[in-house]
Amino acid sequence: MMKDLVLEANRCYICKNPRCKAHCPISTPIPEIIDLFKEGQIAKAGEMLFNNNPLSLVCSIVCPHEDQCKGNCIRGIKGEPVRFCDIERHISKYYLENVKLEKEAELDEKIAIVGGGPAGITIAFILAQKGYKITLFDSHDKIGGVLRYGIPEFRLPKSIIDHYEERLIELGVKIRPNTLIGPVLTLDKLFYDGYKAIFIGTGVWNPKTLDIKGESLGNVHYAIDYLKSPNVYNLGDKVCVIGAGDVAMDAARTAKINGAKEVYILYRKGMENIPATKVELEGAISDGVKFELFKSPLELTEEGVKYIETENAIGDDGRVSTVAIEGKEGLFECDSIIIAVSQSPKNNIVSNTTGLETNKWGLLLTDEYGHTTREGVFASGDVVTGAKTVVRAASHAKVVAEEIEKYILKNK
Repeated sequence: MMKDLVLEANRCYICKNPRCKAHCPISTPIPEIIDLFKEGQIAKAGEMLFNNNPLSLVCSIVCPHEDQCKGNCIRGIKGEPVRFCDIERHISKYYLENVKLEKEAELDEKIAIVGGGPAGITIAFILAQKGYKITLFDSHDKIGGVLRYGIPEFRLPKSIIDHYEERLIELGVKIRPNTLIGPVLTLDKLFYDGYKAIFIGTGVWNPKTLDIKGESLGNVHYAIDYLKSPNVYNLGDKVCVIGAGDVAMDAARTAKINGAKEVYILYRKGMENIPATKVELEGAISDGVKFELFKSPLELTEEGVKYIETENAIGDDGRVSTVAIEGKEGLFECDSIIIAVSQSPKNNIVSNTTGLETNKWGLLLTDEYGHTTREGVFASGDVVTGAKTVVRAASHAKVVAEEIEKYILKNK
């Protein structure tokens, strides 16, 4: 393993203007990391990675590398790109498992972080290391958010999230699991109890519906719910997943791994339009997931999905659109149906506080630095942007962490 990583590191050109770094949403200093790795300075490389991105280990595993570092490597123009993600994973794993994180100071100000997903964890690390007193509230029994409850174990081992939790506790972060902020503990109560700033990073946990008949039937489930605890579901032998993004692929692969004999993705467009990443799509195909394309659901029944066939049509303006073919209806028979067509935020906090504004999709309104429409309340991650990648959540969380500190210093 180590020998292979050294060989891979030696393939890097150490570009002066690295395209890999330029196309990384969090600007990972890839050439510098590879240089340190080749010199055997694993701990120093790990520290550099962690300081730039506390979630570097997670990102090395779940990032869409083909669109970022790997997809923009000079080596990849005529051959195989450098697999920096493998090197990053090795270094970050070593660092997370062996490092003893230290506080820069002991400060008096208390900060509340609501939601222990990628954005919340990133901000907790940054501000706890600076010495602030951090309490992290999470509605689940463990922190991790989408990392723990939305990404399957076969893609991201839960033990990694456990390591992050251990490191946060070592830094003095207080974690309150199974605590829903909003209905009982309100933002007003948090401010009353002395928190100087509040960060909201509660993610998007409400599944979006298809708005068709049958979604309440006993054989119909939402992917975001299914992925939280797939082992408690009895899906039967034949499963149909509606949707074709990364969450749909995760749900389909999880159903296959958990015993479903046949799993199908039902999608209203063609293979070339599938929004899932290349890695996710290839993983689903290799796991035996099959595809029913150009089929748009009309109704969900206990027997399966009633659909209408679709086709691509070129409009007068030259644009291609997917349209239904009249009279071409059918029934796709299956035992269970999983709906995976995106998510939206829950409104527990917004409906129980004043001054927090949202857009028409229920996402929190903020400026570019994470300030919400309420004084002292900041937000970032999926609850602001909608479902995006982990690395984008971590990248913007760094900006917001800096802004929270500025706000506290200004209001001392």
